[in-house]
Amino acid sequence: MWEVLEFKKSLHNTENMFYLGPYRGLCVFPLLGLVLTTFAELAHLAWAKVDLIPNLLAGFVSYFGIFSLLCAEIPAVSVECIFLSVHELKKKYPNLSFETLIGSVRDSRRLMDVFSEYRPQIVYHAAAHKHVPLMEDSPCGAIKNNAIGTYKTAYAAMLNGCERFVLISTDKAVNPTNIMGASKRLCEMIVQSFDAKIKSGKAAEIPQLFTHVEEIDVDPDKTGAVFRNVKTEFVAVRFGNVLGSNGSVIPIFKRQIEEGGPVTVTHPDIIRYFMTVPEAVSLVMLAGTYARGGEIFVLDMGSPVKIDTLARNLIKLSGFKPDVDIKIVYSGLRPGEKLYEEKLMAEEGLRKTDNNLIHIGCPIPFDTDSFLRGMSALMTAAYRNDKDIRTRVADMVQTYHPANPEVTIVKDAKYVALV
Repeated sequence: MWEVLEFKKSLHNTENMFYLGPYRGLCVFPLLGLVLTTFAELAHLAWAKVDLIPNLLAGFVSYFGIFSLLCAEIPAVSVECIFLSVHELKKKYPNLSFETLIGSVRDSRRLMDVFSEYRPQIVYHAAAHKHVPLMEDSPCGAIKNNAIGTYKTAYAAMLNGCERFVLISTDKAVNPTNIMGASKRLCEMIVQSFDAKIKSGKAAEIPQLFTHVEEIDVDPDKTGAVFRNVKTEFVAVRFGNVLGSNGSVIPIFKRQIEEGGPVTVTHPDIIRYFMTVPEAVSLVMLAGTYARGGEIFVLDMGSPVKIDTLARNLIKLSGFKPDVDIKIVYSGLRPGEKLYEEKLMAEEGLRKTDNNLIHIGCPIPFDTDSFLRGMSALMTAAYRNDKDIRTRVADMVQTYHPANPEVTIVKDAKYVALV
């Protein structure tokens, strides 16, 4: 592991190096005024001496390509290789030790089998449905996959010797107006609840969620022996939008420009935080070094970017004139969207870490016992596909207020401050 980290230090310690991503020669950094964050610090990670194999990268193939770049750090694997084929990956990196497993985070039996066989030390959990408008159409699916899937994965990790569980969260979990963001806030509350119970020596009080009557009870004799040595630290890392991710705006805009337009922007005033994939990977890894359990790490993502400005700059960089050669069409906010996202709730506040780009949101107190009981009822409602699932979620996530177009398109004081 030391050899890999030293290699990455020399590779990334170049100030003018650009990560081009999949855009075939178009550097995206000037679009946002970004400077590439170097990875030299990775050579000094506190857990560099830890045997990082086995690790479990849960759901990263389906989550904005960060799996590929985590592999690029542990060890060096190119972005595209993961998506070409496992065969090509093995061919290009014959000494790379990895296994490919197929399963669902909603299948607790499969999770328990995998965790008990491989017993990963560190888990990066990113498996989630993250498409906001689609989840507005299928709210129960969002809860089943995102919230219940996180719960079951965390539970399996806890019982099988996992040392650290890192949840990949989103800025959409802050004061959510859509079910996807609310489901990710539930995920944050799940890992905080697990961590609080473990720290207080009450891991046995965390309910095991069953979705099938034939599932195995992990504590059949009710002695609690299986919970006595649980020491997992649970943390979350909040991201904004990731450049180069699956479904991000730049490849969509680029394709629309190649087709001669129009370029579609949902609203002329919509703004978003952006970060690069290398920055996202760096934060995930560094969060593991700062974690003591229960934290929500928040990256300093700079100032938010106006999507309309982003589109116009991309048109110009492609050699065209906005509104002349390539038209811009405003399609309207999609279901669940709002003009701006926030990095943290007002009640959280921020604590500093040794890295001035990484902060810790102070936890908002909530009744963990009531919350954990509510998760069982929420799971039942989600699997019944209850029509009132949003109301149930709002009862558990006090900051969740389903989108009201009259509210979400208002440029209020927060919006003005961000701009």
